[in-house]
Amino acid sequence: MGTAATVYQCPNCGATLQFDPDKQCFACEFCMSEFSEADLRASGADDAAKREEEEGRDYSDSLQEYVCDNCGAEIVADANTAAAFCLYCHAPIVLRGKVEGQMKPHKLIPFKISRDVAEDRFLAFAKKKWFIPRGLFRKGYMDKMEGVYYPFWVTDADTDCHFEAQATDVRRYTRGNTEYTETRYYDIHRRGDIHFEDLTTSAISTEDKKMLEGILPFPSEALTDFSMPYLTGFYAKKRDIDREQLYGEVKERMNNYAATILRRTVSGYTTVEPRACGVRVKNSHWEYSLMPVWVFAYPVKDKTYQYAMNGHTGKIWGKLPVSAGKLAILGGIVFAVAGFLGGLISALVMAGGGL
Repeated sequence: MGTAATVYQCPNCGATLQFDPDKQCFACEFCMSEFSEADLRASGADDAAKREEEEGRDYSDSLQEYVCDNCGAEIVADANTAAAFCLYCHAPIVLRGKVEGQMKPHKLIPFKISRDVAEDRFLAFAKKKWFIPRGLFRKGYMDKMEGVYYPFWVTDADTDCHFEAQATDVRRYTRGNTEYTETRYYDIHRRGDIHFEDLTTSAISTEDKKMLEGILPFPSEALTDFSMPYLTGFYAKKRDIDREQLYGEVKERMNNYAATILRRTVSGYTTVEPRACGVRVKNSHWEYSLMPVWVFAYPVKDKTYQYAMNGHTGKIWGKLPVSAGKLAILGGIVFAVAGFLGGLISALVMAGGGL
């Protein structure tokens, strides 16, 4: 049984539309027309999506799943997105059918940085690193860079927070020939209502989590209501963490933020030692959201290096390979300079001793 797919067609010529990050619109490469999301809705080009919602179909019916048999990576994409290799190890990947049981996202941040700009920024980033192997990065090699929407939970919460600390006020004074130190101790208590807005937490449990933390933050003001056309031409990662599983992590972040905020209200003491901080969540709102990331993996010998760029802000995260030859050259230069300086110092010492 085939996978159902939603195709967004140009209202002018009927060709397939794709989202253009540079222009922040949906573009037709055939007739060069451009449309906003409002234009699509007004023209009826997204009638297929409307029918899906009316019939209660899950948005995942319009997506296909690709699985890498080499490293196990899983991605999803709309049926019009070509998928021939793994984003992480570059091995061929296999279509496994439609995505099952994926809840429709609430929000999404569209790509703002285009593929060409992402490639140029990465090449500029790599060229600044002197120790990478020569010729490793070049324009043609960047064909395997792809745009991927990663899953996050975005949390708003109203909280009742308290903070406890012990403070000291130290006073030193002299009477006659004697110096005195007077220390007074105070118990500090602070309490207040704090509203947390747009706490963003990755919704995947894989090693991608470290990569995603490296390109945070995503600007919350760029969040828009989820719409399927934004996925055209891009991949997406499946979320595998429900919000209940993240409650402890998000609560800990609230604790840390609350401790920092309430600590700033304490002043005029010599020392302040925090003792406890607690957060009681009165109510919270969670939204499953997709965030844009440019991903590029590059295998070098038996190791794969991963690079990522925030698709909205351009922030870069990555580990670059190191050229053993260049390190050897540097080591030789350092050894030679050290030898020269050592010889020069010895010569000066001997010359000084002979005076």
